[in-house]
Amino acid sequence: MARPTSSQPTEVELQILGVLWENGPSTVRQVHLALADRKATGYSTTLKMMQVMLEKKLLRRDESVRPQLYRAAKSKKQTQIQMLDDLARRAFHGSAMRLVQRMVSSGRLSAEELEEIHRLAQTQEGDSE
Repeated sequence: MARPTSSQPTEVELQILGVLWENGPSTVRQVHLALADRKATGYSTTLKMMQVMLEKKLLRRDESVRPQLYRAAKSKKQTQIQMLDDLARRAFHGSAMRLVQRMVSSGRLSAEELEEIHRLAQTQEGDSE
């Protein structure tokens, strides 16, 4: 039985999205050339990946121009929030608190990052009052 298509971007799809978020609307060739610095893949592979991403609604395509321009369907921030929501739902029983607690207790955060989290939490508390 075929595995259902995920709405979440894969690692390669995130690389393509990264190029589009950084450079704005781009042709397949422009995306391919930007990725060539990081990964040796063929043009046809890049084209196929972007077609799959279009089907997954991760990309939008402007067909009114030639060559066609592709852009990310959602902003980087929206995509990150969607991915975090999915992770919280699947791995932490829907609890954003557990996700944050695990990240903080992992020891992977710098003192500056912990301070920023504290500052953000205080700002949120002030906004909810």
